[in-house]
Amino acid sequence: MIYVSTDKNKLDVPFIQHFLKDIYWAAGRTLEEVQRTIDASVCFGIYLNDTQIGFARVITDYVVFAYLMDVFITEEHRGKGYSSILIDTMMKEPQLQEVKIWRLATSDAHFLYQKFGFKALAHPEKLMEKIV
Repeated sequence: MIYVSTDKNKLDVPFIQHFLKDIYWAAGRTLEEVQRTIDASVCFGIYLNDTQIGFARVITDYVVFAYLMDVFITEEHRGKGYSSILIDTMMKEPQLQEVKIWRLATSDAHFLYQKFGFKALAHPEKLMEKIV
């Protein structure tokens, strides 16, 4: 049975950190840092028979803006539609229904997010960033 939960108590934080520590967008993130990001986000764990197989989180103000981050499904469970189940659940999450602007960054999963209405920025020249 596959299901998604927003219950942070169900999250396997060492599992999440183990995956993220080697992935290009979160390389080197410590267990403590992962816990801090979880504490400050709306989190979604995806489970197969009560074993966590993926994760995603949203940083939001619940009205104007939400940023989707750290989305993953473990390699052995990819290609089965689980990432679509995870994203669909996030987009339908009741506490996020008022959000007007959703953003994310991806290097390789544009096809996934396009299914849920994400597209290239209309005005990328208006955005700025500071990386420390």
